[in-house]
Amino acid sequence: MLVYILSRNETLYSTQRLVEAGEQRGWKMRVIDYLQCSIEIMKGELMVNYHGEQIPAPDAIIPRIGASRTFYGTAMVRHFEMMDVFTVTGSLAIKRSRDKLRSLQILSKKGIDMPRTVFASNKSSAKDIIALSGGAPLVLKILEGTQGVGVVLVDSDKAAKSVLEAFYGMDVNLLVQEFIAEAGGADIRAFIVNGEVVGAMKRQGAEGDFRSNLHQGGKAVAHKLNRKEKTIALAAAKAMGLGICGVDMIPSTRGPLVMEVNSSPGLEGIEKSTGIDIAGRIMDYIATNVTPKENNDDSKKKRRKRDNIGA
Repeated sequence: MLVYILSRNETLYSTQRLVEAGEQRGWKMRVIDYLQCSIEIMKGELMVNYHGEQIPAPDAIIPRIGASRTFYGTAMVRHFEMMDVFTVTGSLAIKRSRDKLRSLQILSKKGIDMPRTVFASNKSSAKDIIALSGGAPLVLKILEGTQGVGVVLVDSDKAAKSVLEAFYGMDVNLLVQEFIAEAGGADIRAFIVNGEVVGAMKRQGAEGDFRSNLHQGGKAVAHKLNRKEKTIALAAAKAMGLGICGVDMIPSTRGPLVMEVNSSPGLEGIEKSTGIDIAGRIMDYIATNVTPKENNDDSKKKRRKRDNIGA
């Protein structure tokens, strides 16, 4: 089995663990910096070049696409898909998940609960946006932000108006969401692989910080999902068409609310807090869906069907 990990940094914990888990099965694992790839397209031929040399089509790829490189990264994933290479995360699903607004629209359509959210152009009245959002305190999120960066909590309508006008003055696209005070700066991440919850952790934000992101100083402990949390997490992953993802939920008085569905979730926090071999479960997913070329005369791979949502 030949597997490419599309990652810009082979020293990252997640990348190293995936290499390790694959090699333990006797597979050939190769880390490919997707920004160093170029593609060739001719009649009936699709090829990938890496550092100027053509590389063979692998049996599977594991995309680890950075948020700031979504366009180029998903183009590479799509090219491998067109070469009939199995990918644990599809290019369209990655693009959906990276667009915060589009994600919420898809989740809403599927009846999945989330914090009340307002999106408007920078020509809209800040006062009207605040009213539609239910009033302060409110959470303002830059659409392109990741890992808790670009997320601001405002505790009064006056402060919200000032921040909105400042961001709109810089032509920044924002989501405005209700603040779930009862969560106490905590959230839950459920890690989904192949339609199954393989681990979950509860993340608690650093003291005085409402954001629970581990990159912002939060801490994580293993968490056992209740029935409702598990049902919502699986429904969110299915709605987004993701074979592998992290579903972030926030507890509230009306039940768990989905904040985000991450198409490239890190492995370090979930593995260290739960002790579960998540990387190994990802290899199980590949093994279930791929017949290696060397053992298959017609070189065809068994592909898992995904929901084709045209959102």
